Amino acid sequence: QVQLVESGGGLVQPGGSLRLSCVASGFTLDYYALGWFRQAPGKEREKVACISKTDGFTYYSDSVKGRLTISRDNAKNTLYLQMNSLKPEDTAVYFCATLGHCTGDPYSWGQGTQVTVSS
Repeated sequence: QVQLVESGGGLVQPGGSLRLSCVASGFTLDYYALGWFRQAPGKEREKVACISKTDGFTYYSDSVKGRLTISRDNAKNTLYLQMNSLKPEDTAVYFCATLGHCTGDPYSWGQGTQVTVSS
């Protein structure tokens, strides 16, 4: 029953923008911190951004800080990642995940959505 489904990926030119969504079903999103992770070929999966469920804490990796913005709409059980000023090095499969807290380990994962930044 628990499911996370990412969408919104695609091909975008450097400097462009993209908005990723992650829709949760089978559980109440309010219970969890929510994170975006990405993995590019030959690279380790990295935590890109995270948003807490209660205290307003947000985390961004240094590589995306100032360009990507994480947000959530608990009423819609949806997590978002607004991606601006995209760079080729942002190319990766992006995954959403639930966490107990932003410094913890993920509980559940989505299937991923491909983001390709290229001319």
